[in-house]
Amino acid sequence: MGALLAVLVVLAMSAEVAHGICNLSSDGIRACQPAAAIRNPTDQPSAACCAALAGANLPCLCRYKNAAGVWVRFYKIDINRAMGLPGKCGLAMPANC
Repeated sequence: MGALLAVLVVLAMSAEVAHGICNLSSDGIRACQPAAAIRNPTDQPSAACCAALAGANLPCLCRYKNAAGVWVRFYKIDINRAMGLPGKCGLAMPANC
């Protein structure tokens, strides 16, 4: 039963990521991908990435930081780099994130 629940959670999260999550569209996620890439990331996020993050629900995004497998599979994103992008865009992440 536990394994089934885990599979269902991953599938649900996969569907959410494909369409965007927490007011961050899949286009916004793709705009941020170069700065959070697993290999050869850029030093700074693009203006499009920062604009997407400015409209995102950052506390909501914090809930997804432990779902690294989904981010890697769909967008080839290093979740630790991704969590640092709001700060590089001048945005404050929630203290408990």
